[in-house]
Amino acid sequence: MENDVLLVEKRKANVCILTLNRPDKRNSLSFDLIAKIHKTFKALSEDDSIRAVVIRGGGDKAFCAGYDIQALPTSNNPEIQDVVGTKDPLQMAFQSVIEYPYPVIAMINGAAYGAGYELAVCCDLRVGSDKTRIGMPPAKIGVVYPLIGLQRFIRTIGMRNTKEMFFTATTYEGLQIKEMALVDYMVSDAELESFTLELAEGIAGNAPLAVKGTKRILNLLTLDHGMRDEDRMEAEGLVAAAFNSDDLKEGQMAFFQKRSPQFRGR
Repeated sequence: MENDVLLVEKRKANVCILTLNRPDKRNSLSFDLIAKIHKTFKALSEDDSIRAVVIRGGGDKAFCAGYDIQALPTSNNPEIQDVVGTKDPLQMAFQSVIEYPYPVIAMINGAAYGAGYELAVCCDLRVGSDKTRIGMPPAKIGVVYPLIGLQRFIRTIGMRNTKEMFFTATTYEGLQIKEMALVDYMVSDAELESFTLELAEGIAGNAPLAVKGTKRILNLLTLDHGMRDEDRMEAEGLVAAAFNSDDLKEGQMAFFQKRSPQFRGR
């Protein structure tokens, strides 16, 4: 429905588009939207037919303007409370993006500020355009950013760029966005949607066990406690499962027959 705060569009080629649908509020993260993001990613995790997800902002002004403090609930919503319990809903939403089994792409169509850009950082890939603007304003309003958020930035854009972003509170645009690795791809605004969807469809067309297994291992490598024995065993199991899969046989056969493979995720 068009009045939903999060629009879910399952498309052909095993791709799903999630649209943050608060254009009048520059798609800022309300409590309802945060809970919906978490709930939707948990549901999509059970649907193995979706093998790449794109997150974008509604309208053409902003990807996400950050956390909407004015939208904090004044009373408990039983449905939302059932989703988040006593946990931090924003971190739950971000973690559900990170832990989603398949790659997630942020299509940054416009402004991405504060927690809105952290949402993009939680995605596996980021695509920007000549209309993209990115900034982290905590220093301008007297906020010390949480440890877990700063860790995500350091892992994604490096220590130097994280320091510059948070110390200066600068808004970046144009080539500077790409030079600072704030996005992985930079295209014209006219090409943004088609490029992002083509990227998502290309990923979704690859062998599911290989893509999913690789993302899981990469996530294991970033755990705060380091790689434990059980994590190494899980990683080795994922490698073995792909090596013994029907998809590997299909990929080899398709290569020799010079045709597109038809992967089934098993």
